[in-house]
Amino acid sequence: MSSRAFGLLQQWRISSSKPPRGRIRGISRLSGGLEVRTSSSLFLSQRLQSATTEAADRDPLRSHNRNGNSIMDEPLPKHKTTGAFQQLPMVMPSVDILSSAQRKARHVSPTKGIHNIAKRERNRGAKQLDALMKELAVPLRKYMETFPNKRYLHPYERSLIELTFGDGNYEEILGRVDALRKKVVSVGKQHASLCAQSTSKREAEERLNEGLKKLEEVFQFGRTAVDDLLNVAKTLRAMPVVDPQTPTLCLVGAPNVGKSSLVRILSTGKPEVCNYPFTTRGILMGHIILNYERFQVTDTPGLLTRHDDDRNNIERLTLAVLSYLPTAVLYVHDLSGECGTSPDDQFTTYKQIRERFKDHLWLDVVSKCDLLQESPDGTSAPDETGRYKRFGPDGSIHVSVKSELGIDELKAKVRDLLLSQMARIGSQKNADIEEAS
Repeated sequence: MSSRAFGLLQQWRISSSKPPRGRIRGISRLSGGLEVRTSSSLFLSQRLQSATTEAADRDPLRSHNRNGNSIMDEPLPKHKTTGAFQQLPMVMPSVDILSSAQRKARHVSPTKGIHNIAKRERNRGAKQLDALMKELAVPLRKYMETFPNKRYLHPYERSLIELTFGDGNYEEILGRVDALRKKVVSVGKQHASLCAQSTSKREAEERLNEGLKKLEEVFQFGRTAVDDLLNVAKTLRAMPVVDPQTPTLCLVGAPNVGKSSLVRILSTGKPEVCNYPFTTRGILMGHIILNYERFQVTDTPGLLTRHDDDRNNIERLTLAVLSYLPTAVLYVHDLSGECGTSPDDQFTTYKQIRERFKDHLWLDVVSKCDLLQESPDGTSAPDETGRYKRFGPDGSIHVSVKSELGIDELKAKVRDLLLSQMARIGSQKNADIEEAS
């Protein structure tokens, strides 16, 4: 109950406890200016009910209030943190929910002291139907209350939901679960009421059996929603937790350029390393410990040369990390021709990403340098693309995981990059504190 509703309740109790001195009337003014006099207790009771309803409608876990009106105009919190997926409840399989509910309902006994057989049976039947309804509906209500509304999530986690399940599918599954809950409650109340109106023992038993069968059918018909929600919870909980306040190094590049191999060298992360494109199909997380400070390292899916609208969800995960997390970029280039993406295409994508995320701290690495061939004449390439195909971007580090060439230099550069990122995050945090004060 909101503080407003609580205050009105206190006023109502105080006014109700006072001895009446004649008829007390309150005045409420309608929009047209007409004054309507009502009983003070009734007036406060109506205001109390209104305030309580408003508080329920402002439930942040639901995207619509009980009248179906959107609440998208509510203010959002300025700062959002990640980690919501690790707080998701454990979702029981639908078969377990049903079997547990049936077992508990069967053990419900009639109210003691009822000697009339017909009355006792209809009491038992109504109570068992009510128990089955609640045992089925309560877990579903808990899921609706504890699974987060997407708009209250950190933008990074919101994008993970959309890219993993598709736009709108997360909400559709939750909607089906809630629809199942409402149907169970409606059918349960209906049949419990019918059973309570039975005039004989036989009629009560028939209505009990009919109600149990109907509730089971309703739940079985909609059980796929629960199982879909179970898969959603498993998938989301398995996603790595990224702390926006911890400096993060994000490895970016075309597929199969050697990002995962570098993650294994630089951090505790152990991603799969294979010689084919798109080995990395999700965000993989590792950590680096420098001077007792813990830093994050992410291995991201490879980017191909194409427009954003044509990118698949695997590629969009990479863009989500760069867009919504304070990352430093380690961009990996493979000029050997082994990765499956030509140096020309890599250069095109690189220029697009570099321009798009130019505010990020940046470090370029040319991998597999042991496979690069020397230029026949040893002279500089005449144009930008030619220079890139031979040397990579200006200032890039040439490394080879196989021969360990350049690895020490890379580690030193990564250390400096992460310390700079930590200083940048600290400055932003101080600026936010000053703005808030």
